[in-house]
Amino acid sequence: MLNEGLTEATGNQSGEGRLFVVAAPSGAGKTSLVNALVARDPKLEISVSFTTRPPRPGEQEGVHYHFTSPEVFRERQARDEFLEHAEVFGNLYGTHRQTTMDILAAGCDVILEIDWQGARQIKAAFPDCDSVFILPPSLTSLRERLGARAQDSAAVIQGRMDNARAEISHCNEFDHVVVNDDFDTALRELRAVVSHCRNGSDFVQQPGDELLAELLKTG
Repeated sequence: MLNEGLTEATGNQSGEGRLFVVAAPSGAGKTSLVNALVARDPKLEISVSFTTRPPRPGEQEGVHYHFTSPEVFRERQARDEFLEHAEVFGNLYGTHRQTTMDILAAGCDVILEIDWQGARQIKAAFPDCDSVFILPPSLTSLRERLGARAQDSAAVIQGRMDNARAEISHCNEFDHVVVNDDFDTALRELRAVVSHCRNGSDFVQQPGDELLAELLKTG
């Protein structure tokens, strides 16, 4: 079923949409960039994920996520309703298959805001999808951003920092990498990636070796 969906999702001959995947370590600015991108691009829609984590302040059902219980999530998973699913920080996340395929069939491009585990599943099933990884400019900056959100405890923030290096180590699995140092610059680069992918041009956005080495440095 997934491979049949691949032809529909990525075959522009039929006039159907493209599939974009965006991933990042928590706090790198992925959600803000994706929201700004979609606000400026009427042909691009976000596929709203399901999650078992509780809503954060200001989050709305059906807008930011579909919030559900672990039991209901597992029932949906057993019915093969998800294109991809993963457990992140003890919470379950999944992309709804039918909703995503319906958007693509309507001729809109779809952007999935997921983690590297989900991105790997999507890439295996949809090899022609376009994937982007968002990097922070430094681990220090990442910690500052996580603290500035004032939504998580110190223990949760530390857990996210401990996990960030492992997540960043997967950035080489993505077609493009955008560094979110200056938001406007990162947004322009992300828009350029989308534009080049749509046009079928040979374009790759990758980080410098020095930055990647610094982000992956242990100790």
